[in-house]
Amino acid sequence: MNIPVIDTHVHLDEFPDPDRVIQEARESNVLAIVAVGMDLVSNKKILELARRHPGFVYPAIGYHPWKITLSGVRDNLQFIQEHLDQVVALGEIGLDFKVSVEKELQVLVFQDLLELAWKNKKPVIIHSRLAHEETYELVRKNDLNQAIFHWYSGPVEVLKNLLLQGYSISATPALAYSPKHQEAVAVTPLKQLLLETDSTVRYQGVEARPAQVIQSLTEVARIKRMDPEEVVSRTNQNARDLFGIV
Repeated sequence: MNIPVIDTHVHLDEFPDPDRVIQEARESNVLAIVAVGMDLVSNKKILELARRHPGFVYPAIGYHPWKITLSGVRDNLQFIQEHLDQVVALGEIGLDFKVSVEKELQVLVFQDLLELAWKNKKPVIIHSRLAHEETYELVRKNDLNQAIFHWYSGPVEVLKNLLLQGYSISATPALAYSPKHQEAVAVTPLKQLLLETDSTVRYQGVEARPAQVIQSLTEVARIKRMDPEEVVSRTNQNARDLFGIV
């Protein structure tokens, strides 16, 4: 299947040779990549990669709940605030109540980041695990206009609420085997759906790369019983509208 696709969630900084991965993506008919950051180090790398690959790599910077430390909060938030004018979104941010980082600290950092996004009119790319209700409520209360709940696999009741608010979710290759992710994509209107790989995550033991975003497209088309070209026409437009991708 040779259809141009936008991958809206890639951790390019985690690849040993990200420039090679980017070239591979170009050759595999990937239209663009939204590269997400998780902390100060990765955010700097993402911005540099975007400078080297303008018009193809679109940067998002954030402070992932896995990476939060009390001593690192100030520097991470300051860097994000100083560089928001260079990015298409704020992310990856959110809440993860499975990790050992204190819940209270996660919430405080997430709240600060949501306020930054609101003030700068930036969409947010959300990570949520065992905290779907709490994450959604904070996004809603901060009056964010645009939010992407990446790889959503949480409760359908929460999903329906966030869809009513106009927020989006993204679909990954995990659709091939994850019933909860399948259910979420089945419920979500195509106008609120994006495609991604979450590279370098592993799916059933195999490391993902942006070139494999076509798998996300294939699975969405299967679940929704639609032509892949119809699906990607809409999801690519969604990405353009949210991130300003040309």
